[in-house]
Amino acid sequence: MKIAITTTGPDLDAKVDPRFGRCPCFLIVETDDLSFEAIENPNVALGGGAGIQSAQLMAERGVQHVLTGNCGPNAHQTLLAAGIGVIVGCSGSVRDAIELYKTGQLSPVAEPNVASHFGMGAVSTDATGPAAGATFGAGMGRGMGGGRGMGGGRGMGRGMGGGRGMGMGRGMASGGDAAAPQAAPAGNAGDDELAMLQQHAEAMMQEVRQIQQRIQELEREKSRGGQG
Repeated sequence: MKIAITTTGPDLDAKVDPRFGRCPCFLIVETDDLSFEAIENPNVALGGGAGIQSAQLMAERGVQHVLTGNCGPNAHQTLLAAGIGVIVGCSGSVRDAIELYKTGQLSPVAEPNVASHFGMGAVSTDATGPAAGATFGAGMGRGMGGGRGMGGGRGMGRGMGGGRGMGMGRGMASGGDAAAPQAAPAGNAGDDELAMLQQHAEAMMQEVRQIQQRIQELEREKSRGGQG
């Protein structure tokens, strides 16, 4: 059985990345012997359509299931149309996720578990204090988001605007807007939550680095234009 896993690195000991369309790497794994091929995701920096492009890449590779943390409606629809099952809520190491899959503890879902452009310009409905009722920007682009079933989901999106512009959106959504990851085996829920939070922190830092890089590029372009 050939499956694909969204990962932070090119080997079986890497962590499962919670994003489908913008994960750093896909691991294409043969579950029979654990042979694998690491594919650097060419869609990480796309302003839009990263999920669809990544889904088409998986179809070209002939995988039968995709294991990830979150999957939006566009990518989910494209994967299903290609006959690929979508398994969400995965966390921890790639090796652990494969073992859960092989032992039948992971199942495909019929619906996406995050909304399209999740977290973009959303209003917090359950926050207290200064954040209550706040709206964070109106970014353009797709981003990552993870639902927390007992409280609220957080999402982050960024993308490239038209021309030389750039937009960033950050939002908070209630738990009803994003399905919580599927239940993990009893006894390690705290570890799974810690791993997921660490992955989200890493993803957000990567977003910040990309934004800073784009700012530097725009500043250089502005400087060259002023000299001209």
